[in-house]
Amino acid sequence: MRRIIIAITGASGVIYGIRALQILAEIDDVETHAIITRSAYRTALSEVDLNGEQLRSLADYVHSNDDIGASISSGSFKTEGMLVAPCSIKTLSGIANCFNGELTARAADVCLKERRRVVLMLRETPLHAGHIRLMAEATQNGAIIMPPVPGFYTRPETIDDIVTQSVGRALDLFDFDLDLVKRWTGKSSKQSNNDTSDLPKN
Repeated sequence: MRRIIIAITGASGVIYGIRALQILAEIDDVETHAIITRSAYRTALSEVDLNGEQLRSLADYVHSNDDIGASISSGSFKTEGMLVAPCSIKTLSGIANCFNGELTARAADVCLKERRRVVLMLRETPLHAGHIRLMAEATQNGAIIMPPVPGFYTRPETIDDIVTQSVGRALDLFDFDLDLVKRWTGKSSKQSNNDTSDLPKN
């Protein structure tokens, strides 16, 4: 059984964490441990048609962000790592500075010290120098900063297409090879390998 931690924080984009839990629920040998912050519940009221109970039902286990003694707060509790989706600037700051007063930052710090994968789907724009400095510090600690920036070569038709592709690419980093991800093959859907007639000559 593979375990993975999914943290949903209060930044806009709670759908990313929700979709990750929905996708992982379809994989038999994966056990999900979720942290849903108070701010995430508040953001969810504005962004999705799920109540708190429905959000919690998506994960195998749900831990309170206040419970710094939860199983996932210890390195002896083995996991594949942690996905923070979305990741707020507050959460980024806690992880970058090893400020472990809440479970989200503590669990991420544990994964980093155990050399496990930590992926932060940072949701903020535009960025000032302090944000960029925090991203650099988190990266130096071993985290991967992965803002959910869509690739339009997939020709998405709906918001759901964009969300699923972004989450699928994030889960790629944990070696979950999902059929949901549209992968670049070297040609667009409208162009054969040898058809370059519409490309500029110079």
